[in-house]
Amino acid sequence: MRKSKVKIGFIPANRGFFSAKLAAKMRVQTIRALKSLGMEVVVPSEKDTRVGCVSTLDEAIKVGRMFKEAALDGIVVSAVNFGDEQAVALTIKESGLQVPVLIVGCQEEGVLTPTMDRRDSFCGLLSIGEALRQSHVAYSVPEVPVCFPTDESFRGTAGRFADVCRVVGGIRKARYGQVGARPDAFWTCRYNEKALQQFGVTVVTLDLSEVFGAVQKMKTGPDVRAVIRSMKRDLDCSAVDNRFLDKIAKFELVLRRFVEDKHLNGLSIQCWTSIQFNLGMCSCSTMSRFDDRGIPCACEADIMGTLSMHALQLASGGPSCLADWNNLHNEDSELVNCWHCGVFPASWAKEGKAKLGYQKIIAGDVGPENAMGVVEFVMKDGPVTLCRATQDNAGAFKVVLAQGVVEPNKAETFGAYGWVRVPGLQKLYKNVLLRHFPHHVAMNRSTVGNVLWEAFGNYLGFQTYTATHTTGTWNPDLPFESA
Repeated sequence: MRKSKVKIGFIPANRGFFSAKLAAKMRVQTIRALKSLGMEVVVPSEKDTRVGCVSTLDEAIKVGRMFKEAALDGIVVSAVNFGDEQAVALTIKESGLQVPVLIVGCQEEGVLTPTMDRRDSFCGLLSIGEALRQSHVAYSVPEVPVCFPTDESFRGTAGRFADVCRVVGGIRKARYGQVGARPDAFWTCRYNEKALQQFGVTVVTLDLSEVFGAVQKMKTGPDVRAVIRSMKRDLDCSAVDNRFLDKIAKFELVLRRFVEDKHLNGLSIQCWTSIQFNLGMCSCSTMSRFDDRGIPCACEADIMGTLSMHALQLASGGPSCLADWNNLHNEDSELVNCWHCGVFPASWAKEGKAKLGYQKIIAGDVGPENAMGVVEFVMKDGPVTLCRATQDNAGAFKVVLAQGVVEPNKAETFGAYGWVRVPGLQKLYKNVLLRHFPHHVAMNRSTVGNVLWEAFGNYLGFQTYTATHTTGTWNPDLPFESA
């Protein structure tokens, strides 16, 4: 897996009676900086506008239309001198795009003297921000708002902004497949499908009976044998008979075709107990394999869990899982066992291959012979980000975020799990309970809490919470220390 390339529109904001030479210099340096971070940059050339910047209404209209045709993921506005705020606002309005916007000012060339050319970019940046607010355009600001494009602070901000663009754009056009209804007992997996559609998420449903029928009709041909070989390559399958692997492989192929046919970005599956009683298997290993291949797959038909996993994957470029934030460690109040029965990406296994086995909890009802297909291992040590998006009773969307570290511990259990140290865990638990978050949390091996804080809070309109942010009101102060 890797991060998708981001296409950024760049507005070098110029004001005519300031130095065109200084404006052109910062334009070139900013383009170079953005491209060095792997971004595709759409920017007017010197033939399109004066020195390739935007300073007049006619130039704004031209560049706005250029941006519209380019279908951008985000827009960077740089006050290469004072800049013309109305031209910036009109460019964005003319583009018709609702994408993240980053505004930044360029530093002076040196200590001011009466005879030197000057930029006055911070003054202009204030005017640009005011024009965007009056136009109802949300925007981001760097930790160092006035800097040089060559500064490391700008590179850090711009890189994080690209990740924000991936999350916002990916969620707004996401398509998730819901395979089966949620388990009746789990009210925590309820959600409002119409409300999700309002900000771009489409849910495509598939009845379990269609899956069962397709699996039972499928012959054991080359496609099925190829999946079995792949499973044996990636997992220790020594404890599972080939007849179970055959069913699991067919189940994977049915869902793979569903994903391809419906152009899905993620799945949620009713993983118990109909699958066990009707197919005689667990779906967990299939879900683990989908996770590892960039299709986040949530348990228990938890679509909001799928969205949480997808957001983490978009921000990090790596696979996510859905966990129960389960047992607290009896001897350490900041250590939590993030666990699930066996759906974590097998690539996260700490030592050797993850082991394919049976689900020890559900086997009490369905028998071990009908519960084969879970992936068991202890997670690799290292940083993780936790994310959970949900809705309240009034339909408002909200998200809770945390960052932690998986660390070794002598305590053991079954399934797939990691002991995660989360600073302020008790405060986080209190916030999760009081702000009504469910029992599932998405987890990713990355430190992208600040990316999701900005994406969900500033652009997607979610109430945002952490261990220390308890009001739900987004603010531009980053909640986590940078890695």
